[in-house]
Amino acid sequence: MKINQISPDSNVFLQITDCIVLKPKKLYYIGTLPERRIPTVAIVGTRKPTPYGKEVTSRIASDLAKHGVVIVSGMALGIDAIAHRAALDVGGTTIAVQGNGLSRLYPSTNRQLGEDIIANGGAIISEYEPDVPARDFQFLERNRIVSGLSDAILITEAAARSGTLNTAKHALEQGKEIFVVPGNITSPLSAGCNALLKQGATPVTCAEDILEVIAPDLLKPQAQLALGENPLQTKIVQLLQSGIRDGDELQRLAESDAGQFATELTMMEINGTIRALGANQWTIR
Repeated sequence: MKINQISPDSNVFLQITDCIVLKPKKLYYIGTLPERRIPTVAIVGTRKPTPYGKEVTSRIASDLAKHGVVIVSGMALGIDAIAHRAALDVGGTTIAVQGNGLSRLYPSTNRQLGEDIIANGGAIISEYEPDVPARDFQFLERNRIVSGLSDAILITEAAARSGTLNTAKHALEQGKEIFVVPGNITSPLSAGCNALLKQGATPVTCAEDILEVIAPDLLKPQAQLALGENPLQTKIVQLLQSGIRDGDELQRLAESDAGQFATELTMMEINGTIRALGANQWTIR
């Protein structure tokens, strides 16, 4: 993969660094940078999300990408990777910011994700020389670039002590909008989100909440969700819309035998109607 350097006097460099207090001296990238300014949202959060965090991140990232918003994150495990992948799955554009040089993508388990980002018209950016290895403090430093690239920051799930909150701090310094998904008050992984809400961050329950603020022109009437190819699939979709996620509970309420239910779930997943969250939890794609 060819590593390019963004010229410090170029419009692209200036757009990225304009609001950053401690400006990077250099910026390197692999892939394709947008030729014009496009509404951009950074989505960040915990590396160990709950099924709730996975679902809301994927749903909001997908919906934003469908509206043409560029999704930015750090390509880390957890929320970052989910946001990048959700954008790619709907044909959207996403940009990753690394806390290391670009000669080796980090973490190695997300190398394929990085290659997919590049192959689908996105980019991976770093301020570090190509051979600089990953170090803990560099991931905190790169957060100012994650927020600097973006028109707004969305935090979907974060603990009270989290590097994610460092990104929120940079966003505040840069005058960026901070959006937060409310979480279960008994969940430690929602403590950071709920604390930000008490401090005045804007609560979000859907992509439209963000678009209304940063890009109202992108809002379009959404097509009605297909209800399935047969009565059982329609029933499953309706149950998912009502908030039920557990596969065993879905089967019971759908009043279906196990074999037929499993077959329909498989077909719906193949057709892109639903998506597995893991641990027999399901959601609408």
